[in-house]
Amino acid sequence: MTELRNVEADLSRFRSRVLVASIAVLVCFLLVASRLAYLQLVRHEDLLEQAENNRTTIVPVVPNRGLILDRNGIVLASNYSAYTLEVTPSKIANLEQTIEELSQVLDITQRDRRRFKKLLEESKSFESLPLRTRLSDEEVAKFAAQRFRFPGVEIKARLFRNYPYGELASHVIGYIGRINPAEKENLDDSDDQANYRGTEYIGKLGIEQSFETQLHGTTGVESVETSAGGRAMRKLASSPATPGNTVKLSIDIRMQYLIEELFGERRGALVAMDPKTGEILAFVSKPTFDPNLFVEGIDSENWQALNESPDKPLLNRALRGTYPPGSTYKPFMALAALETGTRTPEKTIFDPGYYMFGNHRFRDDKEGGHGTVNMYQSIVQSCDTYYYMLANDLGVDTIHDQMQRFGFGELTGIDIFGEVRGLLPSTEWKRNAYRRADQQKWYAGETISLGIGQGYNNFTMLQLASATATLANNGVKMKPHLVKEVVDIITHRPTSTLRESVGQVIAKAANIAVIKNALVGVNIEGTSASAFRGAGYTSGGKTGTAQVVQIKQNEKYIASRVDEHFRDHALFTAFAPADDPKIALAMVVENAGFGSQNAAPIARRIFDYWLLSQYPSPEDIAAVQKAQAPAPIGKPRPLAEVPWPPTP
Repeated sequence: MTELRNVEADLSRFRSRVLVASIAVLVCFLLVASRLAYLQLVRHEDLLEQAENNRTTIVPVVPNRGLILDRNGIVLASNYSAYTLEVTPSKIANLEQTIEELSQVLDITQRDRRRFKKLLEESKSFESLPLRTRLSDEEVAKFAAQRFRFPGVEIKARLFRNYPYGELASHVIGYIGRINPAEKENLDDSDDQANYRGTEYIGKLGIEQSFETQLHGTTGVESVETSAGGRAMRKLASSPATPGNTVKLSIDIRMQYLIEELFGERRGALVAMDPKTGEILAFVSKPTFDPNLFVEGIDSENWQALNESPDKPLLNRALRGTYPPGSTYKPFMALAALETGTRTPEKTIFDPGYYMFGNHRFRDDKEGGHGTVNMYQSIVQSCDTYYYMLANDLGVDTIHDQMQRFGFGELTGIDIFGEVRGLLPSTEWKRNAYRRADQQKWYAGETISLGIGQGYNNFTMLQLASATATLANNGVKMKPHLVKEVVDIITHRPTSTLRESVGQVIAKAANIAVIKNALVGVNIEGTSASAFRGAGYTSGGKTGTAQVVQIKQNEKYIASRVDEHFRDHALFTAFAPADDPKIALAMVVENAGFGSQNAAPIARRIFDYWLLSQYPSPEDIAAVQKAQAPAPIGKPRPLAEVPWPPTP
């Protein structure tokens, strides 16, 4: 039996299916069209940028770091270009094996390995780290032939910082080093983030750190076309980097070199400055260190030697070392006496060789005493008893207020980081410094030793030099500064450091004249007369000896019986010419004993150099280094005959 079909029903279903399919196709087409329109019209700029980024790479152009010069234009810090073997740890499966294989191609020393290991510990794994620096052209060619064997290893041309005179003035100049994680975090949070893209080194100490902004320069950019494999094909556009500015210091590097020679192997510090401008002429801290060790990343062996040395070569003694001023404090004590009316220049005291306070005997340095002395004689002969009595009469808080005006216990505001305040004691200081009530109380007996620059007194050589310069400048205090000017790299115009007067110390001109006259007497007939005999100028000065450890009341100090690091310090302050000072200084030779024997002879050679352009003979320098008493003044050499530069 034949089945009858409903043709009309079949056609209706077919038409319905065609309609549904057509609608589906139309919807899909509309979706595709709308997506295409969205991508072409709405996302056009964004997608074009992504495509361009896939084709090109923006590469930062690190600027050349600015130069550092001395006051006469001698280059103290410069740059040089060299090839470096760079390793990116994140791209290497077995780092140790790769280094071993590399050592068969290039010479990789144990020092290179230690330095690389230290950098690896401090850096992120995706960073490129130097394994070998300063490769020769032959070594570059040798690696290039084997490069296919070492994915993640490449040769880069880099700029390196160079300090041509090595250890000379290293505490002033400072050094640069790789940016550590903490510094990177600080940069990321600062406005300088973009300017440090691609930069791996930053100033760590001294002028390099304090003037980082001026020395760094402005980072440029390059647009580079890259292949699918990421290799650079050609440069499309560029915005050049702007090198850092030139920083010109006020120090005279030849005088700095002379002073470091005169110190020899002894520890200590010296600051010399122009009293009228505040310019630092020499800023010495001994021993020194070689800043070139830090440029490529110091290895653990050298770091351990520097960090664990009992002589502390990394300590900037001129800026951060604090010392009792000893007898160099006495002229300021005498001025305080005149200003407060506690003493007159003519008033005398009798010195039997000691001063009794209660049942405690404060001994004078001269056995048997100085007899009857007035203010002039107390400074020229350095009479301790005079200042024991004076300190007791003034009291600790009056001493504090008078000395604070000269900058003792205060920051000078010098233009490098790291300065410390030192300690100028007062009753308020002691209340805040200690917790127990019995420790917070100031005892009258503690005041006595303040008069001779002992007790709690502790100051930097920078503070002592600034105070001496203020006294030499008739009470006008100038702000000490190491940078003379910054020269713009584009316009070549120098911007001078402001010769900023901090202000006039409130002291009568007649009183300052009394003290300056006594200081001239010290170098003519007093404790430092032998060092300045025959000088072609008149100068003022004050010797000092500062105790490192307290000795018992009835015990006599004998240097040979005391460990070398516990012996007395030798100090000296001076200025010249006396009638129109052009230089003032303060210095300490650690554990060297008497200032007249071990410090004043150094000052004499410095003044001869600065005022007369005379340089001591090698024999004379050797005599000062050995601290012979008195060190003979040999025949000076004209500056033109002195070999320069010193061997780096």
